Amino acid sequence: MKSGKRIGIMGGTFDPIHNGHLKLAQRAQEQAALDKVLFMPSGNSYMKSNVLETQKRVEMVALAIEQYPNFELSLIEARKPGNTYTCETLQSLTASHPDMQYYLIMGADILFQIEQWRNPEQIFQMAVLVCAVRDDHDLNAIRKKGSLLAASGADIIYLNMPKLEISSTDIRAKVKSSLSISELVPPAVAHYIEQEHLYYEED
Repeated sequence: MKSGKRIGIMGGTFDPIHNGHLKLAQRAQEQAALDKVLFMPSGNSYMKSNVLETQKRVEMVALAIEQYPNFELSLIEARKPGNTYTCETLQSLTASHPDMQYYLIMGADILFQIEQWRNPEQIFQMAVLVCAVRDDHDLNAIRKKGSLLAASGADIIYLNMPKLEISSTDIRAKVKSSLSISELVPPAVAHYIEQEHLYYEED
């Protein structure tokens, strides 16, 4: 294990960022003893289309994390032209800070997808996977998948997370239907969405 700081990476489109993202980052920071968590909005994602413009997603993340001293906004993917890939992001971070140990924070569903990502074995070499396991997940299936990934070099930390009925898709739908999202996102994010009139005209 590297001797430098333990840095969590919380990546995603954050379209928009919500309280579930923040709770996951907090739990990861506590259970994995992370010194800092980088919130890393994606630029162009090769996995998703019809995503809100990058700058507005970045601004919402900045607003959401400003009350958390150990959370930091990273623009490494948002500023990258073309598609962004986790392996390339980790290569860049490791080259800049070779003593840091990186922890990739994710939901359990990603364990079943990560082998389809670009160069997954490189990811396993450069970062520990921090995997959120909810109360309603099939723990046996997750552990079995984790064991298979471990055989390819993955180091996995499992987080026990309560089930949170929050998703960015539902938030966008609520905004479009003029329903309150005050329980789902930080107040500053709710205000920004209203102020910028985001998601009201979504198809």
